[in-house]
Amino acid sequence: MRLQCYEGLDEARALYEWNYKKQLLRIQADDDAWGDIFSEEFLLERPLLKAIRSDAPTVLLIDEIDKADVEVEGLLLEILSDYQVTIPELGTIAAVRKPYVVLTSNATRELSEALKRRCLYLHLGYPTPERERDIVLTRVPGLSGNLAEQLARTVATLRSLELKKSPSIAETIDWGQTLLALGREELNEDTIGETLGVVLKHHSDHGRAVKELGLS
Repeated sequence: MRLQCYEGLDEARALYEWNYKKQLLRIQADDDAWGDIFSEEFLLERPLLKAIRSDAPTVLLIDEIDKADVEVEGLLLEILSDYQVTIPELGTIAAVRKPYVVLTSNATRELSEALKRRCLYLHLGYPTPERERDIVLTRVPGLSGNLAEQLARTVATLRSLELKKSPSIAETIDWGQTLLALGREELNEDTIGETLGVVLKHHSDHGRAVKELGLS
């Protein structure tokens, strides 16, 4: 199960919320339904609650936690410390089986020490050009091995520069898809110059790359 974090993510999107439309329809159909609208039938589970309630072995991926607000970290500390959730209308729901939790971060902001203390830390750097070539070939069927090799090595060169934003693996894949769509068979000077905007999104990075790669 995956919780994609983003700025503005709140408890309703991460944990649970009530199906207000369905509740309203029930009330309109039956004036005496007020006591029944806060039941399982009207509960919308979000990834955190789904993972806690699952009775099967579960991996919960909390993706890009650094993009969420600090308040979300507090919510995670509260829920994942005891693996239980208290819903006022239903009571406390404890995990039948504790999920295996994986958090990812791109380090766009520092995470709290309290959260990091509860985690095992593993740094994943960029892959080798050979490994990235293989990734590109897997994700971009139809791209030649030679062109994928050129892409991977060019991106590795770009990452060695002092850029504001180094190209990600996803952007290398985007570059491969772009070249395939354009029918290019070689990553020559003209092709790089015309398509560099696929992997570099800052004007200063673009200028530095043009200079360092010797592009006209």
